[in-house]
Amino acid sequence: MDPQAMEAVRIEMAKEELRFLQSSGIFERSGGLWILLEFVCNKYFEGKADQLKEYTIAVEAFGRPPEFDKKRDSIVRVEAHRLRKRLDQFYHEAGASRPLQVVIPPGQYAPRFVSRTEVAPIVEIAPAETPAAVTKNFWTRWKAAAVFLLLSGGAGLWWNTRSWKEPQTVAAVTTSSVMTGAVALGETIRIMAGSRTGSHLDSMGRAWSADQYYSGGWESIDGFRSLARTKDPTIYRNRRMGDFRYDLPLPPGVFELRLFFAETRFGDGNLDGGGETSRLFRIAANGKTLLSSFDVILDASGANTADVKVFKQISPAADGFLHLQFQSIKDRAFVNAIELTPGDRDRLRPIRFVAGPTGYTDRRGQVWLPEAYVSGGRLVQRQEEVTGTADPGIHQSERYGNFNYGIPVAPGRYTVVLHFAEQWLGPHRGDGSGPGSRLFDVYCNGRALLESFDIYKEAGRSFRAVEKKFTGLRANAQGKLNLTFVTQKNYACVNAIEVIDEGN
Repeated sequence: MDPQAMEAVRIEMAKEELRFLQSSGIFERSGGLWILLEFVCNKYFEGKADQLKEYTIAVEAFGRPPEFDKKRDSIVRVEAHRLRKRLDQFYHEAGASRPLQVVIPPGQYAPRFVSRTEVAPIVEIAPAETPAAVTKNFWTRWKAAAVFLLLSGGAGLWWNTRSWKEPQTVAAVTTSSVMTGAVALGETIRIMAGSRTGSHLDSMGRAWSADQYYSGGWESIDGFRSLARTKDPTIYRNRRMGDFRYDLPLPPGVFELRLFFAETRFGDGNLDGGGETSRLFRIAANGKTLLSSFDVILDASGANTADVKVFKQISPAADGFLHLQFQSIKDRAFVNAIELTPGDRDRLRPIRFVAGPTGYTDRRGQVWLPEAYVSGGRLVQRQEEVTGTADPGIHQSERYGNFNYGIPVAPGRYTVVLHFAEQWLGPHRGDGSGPGSRLFDVYCNGRALLESFDIYKEAGRSFRAVEKKFTGLRANAQGKLNLTFVTQKNYACVNAIEVIDEGN
């Protein structure tokens, strides 16, 4: 790897540690400490560490007036002292295992990013430098690093850390290195990219493996506090970044591919700011482009939001592998998780979920998953049994309020079935409520499906199932069926949703 690329990776590692500190909660009640740390680190990343003087910090970080007098106002010195103590405490307790640590040396304001090993200066992350300076310092650093690796028995490793793995040259993946053998017919591959831990069970009880079948790129841990539109933030906690590929062993057949993303670096509220166009990359399968100039924030309609891309009719290449390639265009490509499930030749398998935290298997053996892809509204459990349906179990809970489902699908036409039952309003309430007591609209990608919909009036009474079916619905440009429920009177609600691919 050339010196400039190596320096860029080092700076990215330092930024990752800063993101981790932001999400750790140690600054939640000490806003001034975070303001100071973020300010000095950003100056450092910009190559402007020499500007970190007491006056500059007071005026630019803490909003002191231009006539700031450090002899009368000691805010910078006081906060810097508190920050040093807070970092020192964190890295001696909860953060003791962090491979990279942030240090503000006494008498200085420029941060240092050092390894927690005793030979910290060897792997200190340098601030941004000119290309000439990078080249001049590169060989000195790497000679020292080589000595360290030999002494520690770590030949072939850069840092032994759960968070980062040094970028590798993208090369063919051999069975002896990362392959565990071909996947059996009918089995599913679920991978948490960048994760070194063992199997993880998601909210639906499905097992996800640690990272495998990859070559190139490096691992990263995301430090987000919350993530919209997912009940399983754990599968978005890790990522593989850079230019990399996956060579996934598959039996002959057709599969559905789902790629999982969440942009937690760029966008509102994130460390590097920006937004749309801050990161762009290309994804190809067996040499065929799946996504060109992919922008996660654009696709998800925001940062810190779970995003899933769905592809049908995926098959292995002639060599028995699905070759997924991720190529950076602007900043670094990444993926959080990969799922390959057996599919049908010309359509996605039906998507069924209940508006509740647990799934359900109906009388025909069809599996209804716990709800996903939702934003807004509230869940509530219902106790009385609904009539007029062979499967009252799908009505045991509901979502109500103003809410939206962004259901990811492949391009095509879909039938959507919405399941309702009025389980709150009606004569049984003793308040005379009934027809006209609940009215709401439902839209799909802006198209009105239901207007002033009245469940009670449609069913004729409470606790009776109502199904509404809509055909010929198409995904939007981002591959989503956005189902929006808008309250007119009382609250919109729904019990379960089906999405059925109508085929080519």
